[in-house]
Amino acid sequence: MITSLSNPTIVAIRKLLKPKDRRTSGLFLAEGLRVVGQALDSGAEIRQLIICPDLLVSEYGQQLVDRARKLGIDCLEVNGPVFASLARKDTPQGIAAVIAQRWQTLENLAPQEGELWVGLQAIQNPGNLGTILRTCDAVGATHMLLLDDCTDPYDPAAVKASMGSIFTVRLTKTHAEAFRAWHAQHAEMKIVGTSDHADEDYAQTVYPQTCLLLMGSERQGLSDEYIQLCEKMVRIPMEGACDSLNLAVATGIILYQIYNQRRNIFQSAGQQ
Repeated sequence: MITSLSNPTIVAIRKLLKPKDRRTSGLFLAEGLRVVGQALDSGAEIRQLIICPDLLVSEYGQQLVDRARKLGIDCLEVNGPVFASLARKDTPQGIAAVIAQRWQTLENLAPQEGELWVGLQAIQNPGNLGTILRTCDAVGATHMLLLDDCTDPYDPAAVKASMGSIFTVRLTKTHAEAFRAWHAQHAEMKIVGTSDHADEDYAQTVYPQTCLLLMGSERQGLSDEYIQLCEKMVRIPMEGACDSLNLAVATGIILYQIYNQRRNIFQSAGQQ
């Protein structure tokens, strides 16, 4: 059992809490029963499992450890203080994992008929990003494009908020010029953008079958260079004193409108 905070392996793992070290290593740290379980279920490349026996008291947690050991994953036992130095949960569950990041390159992406994707431009809040990942998973959105200077989806706050959906939604980083060139070759992917100033109500819109929902940053919204690529621009009407919604909330509202519209179409087709 590792009991020293200065153990070289623990020091290396702790560095993954910093963006620079995640970028250079291509690894990230995931914590908690649900997230580690999702990582195992999805076939993620788990490099190490970190276990604190004093905290890992659930039967499900022990099942995860047994699965990891059968797969030949390196399992490190640590004491409470060492685990606490790695943990970001308020009530640590005694299990974490070092996992390889998964990215897809834009040039290798080809939208399939009927797919729903989400694009985020320059989003800065990792909690928002993680929450949107979770909503994408819930509605069946398969890809997320991170455009321009977005926050890191492998930030601990994003991973936590995703509740394991970080392993099910495919991630791609790109920028405006590359995205514009890619879209010129994949015009079948219709883009729907959002703006407070759009004329079309999101609830009155007929969304494309193969659709990319494009959301702007928390402060600036969607920039003109992306608006020009949109087939439609929609808005969420509001009547109170508040003039804007949290980005994750707004994205969820529109994604569920698209999802429900598709469900109604499929149900109607099945009744004919």
